[in-house]
Amino acid sequence: MDDLVFCTATQITAAIRNREVSASEVLAAQLSHIARHNPALNAIVTLDEAGARQRAKEADDALARGESWGPLHGLPVTIKDFFETAGLRSTCSHKPLAGNVPQQDAIAVARLRASGAIILGKTNLPELAMDFQTVSPLFGRTNNPWDVSCTPGGSTGGGAAAVAAGLSFLELASDLAGSIRIPAHFCGVYGLTPTGNLVPKTGSLPRRASGGTLSSFLRVGPLARSVADLQLCLSIIAGPDLREPEILPMALHTPPPRPLQDLRIAWTDDVGIPVTADTQASLRSFAAKLAEQGCHVEVGRPADFDFGRARQLHNLFLFTAIGAQLPAMARFIGRYLGKVEAFDLSLKRYLQAESERIALTAALDSFLAGWDAWLCPVTATPAFKHLAPIRYAGPTPIYGPIQVDGQALDYGIANAGFTTPFNVTGHPVVTMPIGQSSQGLPIGVQVVGKRWRDPELLAVAAQLAEVCGPLRHPPGYGGEV
Repeated sequence: MDDLVFCTATQITAAIRNREVSASEVLAAQLSHIARHNPALNAIVTLDEAGARQRAKEADDALARGESWGPLHGLPVTIKDFFETAGLRSTCSHKPLAGNVPQQDAIAVARLRASGAIILGKTNLPELAMDFQTVSPLFGRTNNPWDVSCTPGGSTGGGAAAVAAGLSFLELASDLAGSIRIPAHFCGVYGLTPTGNLVPKTGSLPRRASGGTLSSFLRVGPLARSVADLQLCLSIIAGPDLREPEILPMALHTPPPRPLQDLRIAWTDDVGIPVTADTQASLRSFAAKLAEQGCHVEVGRPADFDFGRARQLHNLFLFTAIGAQLPAMARFIGRYLGKVEAFDLSLKRYLQAESERIALTAALDSFLAGWDAWLCPVTATPAFKHLAPIRYAGPTPIYGPIQVDGQALDYGIANAGFTTPFNVTGHPVVTMPIGQSSQGLPIGVQVVGKRWRDPELLAVAAQLAEVCGPLRHPPGYGGEV
């Protein structure tokens, strides 16, 4: 059973398709594993056991008749509770939505279902997906399977914990500021944040007006246990939809394989934000392994790309969008409390910020033109111990600093200082595990690629993953390597 639940999604779908195992047998093993381990993790917060069993039986019956529903035929998947799921509670961990049961699926959910996936349940997230830890006012705290005293990250903390611990083969997630990449890094799994406006977002919660710069920051992508799983999921969920005209109709052709020796990889562990010695050691060791196997590897970063300013622009667009929905007095108080830039709704300032965003995007495009990928840290630290907020700003918790080898660093910068710049520019990022800390916690890396070249980035990431060897699983859940 432990071997089965720790298979990759591509392995399981192939086994079901080849009649080596039935969809019902896969689901039974997974439900048993969830019953044993989910109480300690609190990763899955809504479980549709009856619906999943019925759907698995239908999948087996269909195969017996020679019918295939698609590339995910019979695969149980989990969905971040950020997306609408027809007939299944969908809350975004927001109390006003505690009893919300939509009649329709989000576009990406519908595409997974149409490809043959079985929607097993929903995973935990912080309220409105607005934290780098996963503590829900509706469902409580999610724990990291590598160390339950640590956070799994946020906002897709439930999904990353589920994939890492063998509770889920594939998770549909979202990323506005690192919500796929940070949990993937903290929990030691793979994640894909696609190019902006490649995957439709309709059906995310709470329902909001789509379009505009901030909307392009939000990405929909998968968490999984292999790069092949990321490739498979992207091929299903990407593509245009009439409800989102900004989603481009781009063909996703898998490029021919290239030897590692043909790849040009740049990397850095220094963007002006301190990182732990373990993080530095893991990235440098990984770069050295690539070089030993003949890959062209150099230390480098774009000369005209300011990580700090990119993060400031992210905040400006985010809080301007929030501020536009607030009463005038609330905006005034926000400015009075020091959020002058964030709550300044001046059209002139907004257009200046858009001009800066375009310049940063062009600078990164220019740099990446000479490289197949760029490697950099995901966060300043591996997963940290659960932190309690010092106060709240509306529903959003405010925390004290994170300790980076004894140095205090702002909570937001420590967690999102490396991730938000790529939401601002729209570049795709694969997050993959490359090492472990001295405490045995996973350490991942961001593999940044060219915009609209997601299949090429995934092909490069698959080559890099071979250098890392088999995926490690957290001890105590079975399937350990």
